[in-house]
Amino acid sequence: MRKLYSLARLTKIIQGHKKRGERIVLTNGCFDLIHVGHVRYLKEAKGKGDILIVALNSDSSVRKLKGKGRPLLNQEERAEIIASFSFVDYITLFEEPNVVKILLALEPDIHAKGSDYTKETVPEKDTVKGYGGKIAITGGPKVRSTSRLLKEIDTKTKKTE
Repeated sequence: MRKLYSLARLTKIIQGHKKRGERIVLTNGCFDLIHVGHVRYLKEAKGKGDILIVALNSDSSVRKLKGKGRPLLNQEERAEIIASFSFVDYITLFEEPNVVKILLALEPDIHAKGSDYTKETVPEKDTVKGYGGKIAITGGPKVRSTSRLLKEIDTKTKKTE
């Protein structure tokens, strides 16, 4: 999978894109069970610039965020699925509770977050403003969430038993 890079390697790659004047967009998430909301969010994020980087939560960070039984798919599988989207250029994994470290290393022009946030509630907003970047909320109204889908699946499968 040629889209997945360590942060150190990705930092060097992105410097080249910046020298060519390309606009860099960073987004992040668990992407544990891909649904239409994820696709809309990522596609719209790509539309904000030339290069889209997805920072993907590692398995251990998904467990800390989402709890026991998560992630459903391991980080390698989730990365492979995300890499299959033509509008995603690069992927990097992260362990931390937020993407401040990645933002400071890459300094993307745009930090895109999903519509479950506002520009004021993005956890990394001060970091982005600090280096001169912008926040974008992408993906339209929140129509799906993996947690909600899992509850629906559980309810529907119990009805058929």
